[in-house]
Amino acid sequence: MLVPAEVLRAHIDYHVWASALLVTAAEALSHEELTRDFGTGDKSVLGTLAHLFDADRGWLARLKREPASAPLKDEDYQLRVLQNDWPPLRREWVEWAGTLTDEDAKAEVFYIDRGGNSWRQPLNQLVLHVVNHGTHHRGQIAGFLRAMGHVPPSLDLDGYYRDAG
Repeated sequence: MLVPAEVLRAHIDYHVWASALLVTAAEALSHEELTRDFGTGDKSVLGTLAHLFDADRGWLARLKREPASAPLKDEDYQLRVLQNDWPPLRREWVEWAGTLTDEDAKAEVFYIDRGGNSWRQPLNQLVLHVVNHGTHHRGQIAGFLRAMGHVPPSLDLDGYYRDAG
């Protein structure tokens, strides 16, 4: 199934919008709340946000056919790193998506994952994976916020469409 470049651009725009909302929401949390272990793979609000940031770096490098990004280091698990380093990366995603054509969308992308496995998939499938992966983890973070008594921002796609006009 071919997903047109226009649809991929809209989904990337949504992805960066929703992730930015959660970083803003995280700014209101105490250090204890940011790092509270919820027993998930990435443990906490901060850990899950860092995982999303890392995934955004890794996938954009793959899709741009650039060398893989280095895994996050312990010192990268800081809210200030996400506040400083993620906005330029989100802009880079939007700029990259702005150049996509329908031909690009159906092109095969070859990459090697961090486990050393080789893969080949159409670019449109990989972009939708990035957005879906982000939606999954943003939903986790929204649940963490609620569990701590905070109201998470609305992250629904229809909310993005309303905000985007």
